[in-house]
Amino acid sequence: MRTKKLKLKKKRKGIKIFITIFMVILLVLCILIGYAYWKTSNTFDKMYKPLDNSNESAVSLDGTVPFSVLILGVDERENDRGRSDTLIVATINGEKNQAQMLSIPRDTQAEIVGHNTTEKINAAYAYGGVKMAQDTTTKFLNDIPFNYYIKINMEGFKDLVNSVGGIKVYNRTEGISYNNKEFKKGELHLNGEEALQYVRIRKTDPNGDFGRQKRQQDAIIAVSKKLLSTETVFSLNEILDSAGNNIETDFTMTDITKIAKNYGTAVNNVTNIKMNGKGGKLNDGLWYYVVNKQERAKVHSELAENLGIK
Repeated sequence: MRTKKLKLKKKRKGIKIFITIFMVILLVLCILIGYAYWKTSNTFDKMYKPLDNSNESAVSLDGTVPFSVLILGVDERENDRGRSDTLIVATINGEKNQAQMLSIPRDTQAEIVGHNTTEKINAAYAYGGVKMAQDTTTKFLNDIPFNYYIKINMEGFKDLVNSVGGIKVYNRTEGISYNNKEFKKGELHLNGEEALQYVRIRKTDPNGDFGRQKRQQDAIIAVSKKLLSTETVFSLNEILDSAGNNIETDFTMTDITKIAKNYGTAVNNVTNIKMNGKGGKLNDGLWYYVVNKQERAKVHSELAENLGIK
């Protein structure tokens, strides 16, 4: 009888210890989740920079409505807005599970909407920030609308790559380098500094700006996949700090949550759109990339189809 009581006592003690440990783990998880939510909210408060038309252009993001994003990569320094050296148009269609990416070369000749000039498209951001860059790109693409934008400080891009533990990309071009740093053909694992060098290569690439555009797209896709994966949970603090310091957008935290849930798999099904044109010096003595009306109409049709518009 006494033995049975001792066994029962030990069993109850074991259950108490288990419940205590379980409660501690649950409490820690609640604290972590609460902290993550607080940290995420604060980060998005810092990143969130709506444009005047942000409320009008936003969509439901429920998976049934396609949407478009203008991605701007800028080299901003103190007291200098800089130009948009990277300009990428992305469209995402949840029902088709299809994403598109179009890189527009920074030297592309375009009418700068709101400035009444025709010059290199990357000047639009220097003159009028995101809004002028967005309006100019819409006009250039024959009225492709933009629902959202993301602006990334390219100097801070390396911090974002480091915060997700680096990225893997496949280099298709042999013998490319940047500041004497060579990148071999094949799969590469890049840290932040290497990734920034990799997306800036142009002079040593036989494909010039087109090669750089493809590397930029590959790097953005690689970072996006890392951010949507579960392995980044333990780097959340570093990721959010990096994002808060280097990214501006009119996406809200709720928007990003919806996109991850309703459009996340489209990241694995990306079509790269190439825009053909001719490069050369024009009357002002500057080098431009010139895209004719027919090519712009073709690109418009491809983007419009994925967006479900005419």
